[in-house]
Amino acid sequence: MIETSHSVHVDAPVSDVFAYMDRPENQPEITPSLTRSEILEERADGSKRVAYGYGLGGITMDGELDAVEYEPEERVVWEMTGDLSGEITWEFEPEDDGTRVTYAASYDVPGGVLEKLAAPFVKRYNGREVETTLENLKTRVEHDATAEATD
Repeated sequence: MIETSHSVHVDAPVSDVFAYMDRPENQPEITPSLTRSEILEERADGSKRVAYGYGLGGITMDGELDAVEYEPEERVVWEMTGDLSGEITWEFEPEDDGTRVTYAASYDVPGGVLEKLAAPFVKRYNGREVETTLENLKTRVEHDATAEATD
């Protein structure tokens, strides 16, 4: 099992940060290796089931994410199935007039022996991927907030 977790402070209210993250079509804009993210189902409570495509080392992996816990502006837990299986958790906390966003993922890499050989590379790669995703989120939401303030 590969695990990674990072957090970032975003200089914007929790409501804005959550609203951005809660739109699956925004995910490929901030996640470098995510090639697609499409809503398959949106439930009455706002939770979603999403199809994704993710590139890793020249290989595209496809699957679904299902929001199995959905607490708007607080926490979303995604169950991941398909070529990768595991769990992704987003947490949103008010912090110093902004938001602390934590992104944690744990998943299995398919492949038996290949998994054992590739695990250190995949762990480093995905750690950087999560850090980059959060930094891209910070830049995007803070830029959008600044643009709205000047309009």
